[in-house]
Amino acid sequence: MRTTLLIRTLILVGLTAGTVQAQSILPSLGSSRAGTSGYQFLKIAPDPRSAGMGQSNVADAIDASSLYWNPALAAQMTGSEAYLAHTAYFADIALNYAAYVHRSGSRAFGVSLHHLDSGLMNETTEFDPFGTGRQFRTNHMALGVSYAQQLTTLFSYGITAKYINERVMEVNLTTGAVDLGFFYRVGDTGLRFAIGINNFGFDSDPDGSTTRTTLEGDVIETEFERLSPPTTFIMGAAYNVIRKEPYDLLLTAQLTNPSDNAERMSLGTEFRYMRTFFVRTGYEFGVDEAALPAFGAGVDVPVGFARLALNYGFTTRDRLGELHRVGMQIRF
Repeated sequence: MRTTLLIRTLILVGLTAGTVQAQSILPSLGSSRAGTSGYQFLKIAPDPRSAGMGQSNVADAIDASSLYWNPALAAQMTGSEAYLAHTAYFADIALNYAAYVHRSGSRAFGVSLHHLDSGLMNETTEFDPFGTGRQFRTNHMALGVSYAQQLTTLFSYGITAKYINERVMEVNLTTGAVDLGFFYRVGDTGLRFAIGINNFGFDSDPDGSTTRTTLEGDVIETEFERLSPPTTFIMGAAYNVIRKEPYDLLLTAQLTNPSDNAERMSLGTEFRYMRTFFVRTGYEFGVDEAALPAFGAGVDVPVGFARLALNYGFTTRDRLGELHRVGMQIRF
């Protein structure tokens, strides 16, 4: 009786948070809020599976990528897992993601690292448009610690605490944020739902200085605007249309409402054969540059006492080009 009451209370909290998120914390102001948040690298999905499904699997990321999407799903895993992923981003920018989830009974504990490195770039100014002869790079990092609990076989919740840091030349930004997620499985129907609030955190004051060249000479800037993390409300559903060995067909849907841009809708599908081979595709609605569907593929094989999964995700943007993601998972 107490467990049932607790589940209902947590679901109510999640739905209430979602309502508040949609109505007040994250007003739907469309692109009029574009550029109003910092730490934009947090919005770049790091895992190839979600990329291949059009970033629509918040209700089915039952692996270590759940620490990015919704920590509640970590408690739905059947074992522990180590996860590595790399994204070849635009303009030779590298995005790397590492995570580990340890299952212990009905609980899961996780750590994750989300890191973006711009690589070396030539410094240009309005007075030296072809370069000043100097180079610089930017580094962006989020370190997370997660906890999730499966209250029943149908319901789980999770929370992630993050330390976030960005460094652009001599300017440094640091803040903290929290991800909160819930997951619910509708019995044995193959239908499940997830809801979460990601990157809910504190405004931060940039620290440091930068030199700007003007007609009157060099000016040292030490005052900057406060920046906040890109808080995002996400909800989604997943449904196994076919669950008959050796085939499995999964459909996913996701609604993403960021605090600093217009909301978007994503749909995806994954076809699995013999629990070993995977083919994926998906599409993002509301993203101007996403003219073509996303695609992906993967393989999952036993290796000794563990299982090894290799995944690839491909997405494209009209003017920016192609994105390639690769990932490796070891489950044991």
